Amino acid sequence: MNWLSEFGLFVAEALTIVAAIGAVIALVVRARGQAAPSRQSMKIRDRQEYYRQYREQLEDARLEKGARAAVRKAREKTRAQTLKKSRKAARKSGSEPTGPTLWVLDFHGDIRASRESAFSQEITALLPLLTPDDEVLVRLESGGGLVHSYGLASAQMDRLKASGARLTVSVDKVAASGGYMMACCADHLMAAPFAVIGSIGVVAQIPNFHRLLKKNDVDVEVLTAGRHKRTLTLLGENTEEGREKFLEDLSKTHELFKTHVAARRPRLDMDQVAEGDVWYGTQAVKLGLVDEVLTSDDYLQRRAEEARILEVQLVTRKSALARLGKSASILVDKGMDRRVQQDMEQRWNRM
Repeated sequence: MNWLSEFGLFVAEALTIVAAIGAVIALVVRARGQAAPSRQSMKIRDRQEYYRQYREQLEDARLEKGARAAVRKAREKTRAQTLKKSRKAARKSGSEPTGPTLWVLDFHGDIRASRESAFSQEITALLPLLTPDDEVLVRLESGGGLVHSYGLASAQMDRLKASGARLTVSVDKVAASGGYMMACCADHLMAAPFAVIGSIGVVAQIPNFHRLLKKNDVDVEVLTAGRHKRTLTLLGENTEEGREKFLEDLSKTHELFKTHVAARRPRLDMDQVAEGDVWYGTQAVKLGLVDEVLTSDDYLQRRAEEARILEVQLVTRKSALARLGKSASILVDKGMDRRVQQDMEQRWNRM
């Protein structure tokens, strides 16, 4: 009878596992089928204050233990005096004293430029506050992606530039293709020494399974109303006319891209830089693709004595159920995006 009881335990464990998997699947389906509410909040970090705390900890660490209390007391006294003077000046003038502010935004772009929506909201909230004395620094990182997505993201950069405040873009790693389409909108464009810049070109990859299907006696009917509604297809037989039309469309997109860049950086030799090549920061500055070779950290440290630096980020907090459903779809999306990203980056990620 032992084998029978062991078999019963095995069946019970198997049913438990199946039930657990079924529950997870049900939650995923429910999460994806229902729009779970999400909460958004604006996260603002005073960069000087943030690093002041770390700096003071390091200063204390190198002091003798007995001297730390006196140094901390002196700091608090100085801070209180500064705050008192600031409040007194505010009461005298009838308003808070103002000075130049350096606002810092981040854009880390994927193939779809998914962060564009949050980026747009950050800009919309910021625009009414900007003055001609202010500056906006966008720390940009993107290898490019869909034309329409990055076209919209570039339009958001133009909104910032039109505000009257100085628009600075810093590229620490990569701003290629659609990423450079955004970066070139800046009043001042910086890149780290080995940041990848350029790729002013357009690319498209379309697999075709027609011969495989034909070999297995599978017919595919591609029906269109309009001669150029579908030029190249995945399953149907592609024609030379379709290929020529597709290349013509790519060429038109490339011309739009070049026009966009030329309007924002008129001194560029477009014949030299618009063939899809990429350059590192130290090379790009010689071609005029960027204005200065400098990292974002170096620039912020330089500006810390002249302006108040506030880092702004719109944070979206989703419910646990929504996060669970999102995770399932992200696994698939990430696999596809990563493959495309690898194809785009393979030209410059080798050392």
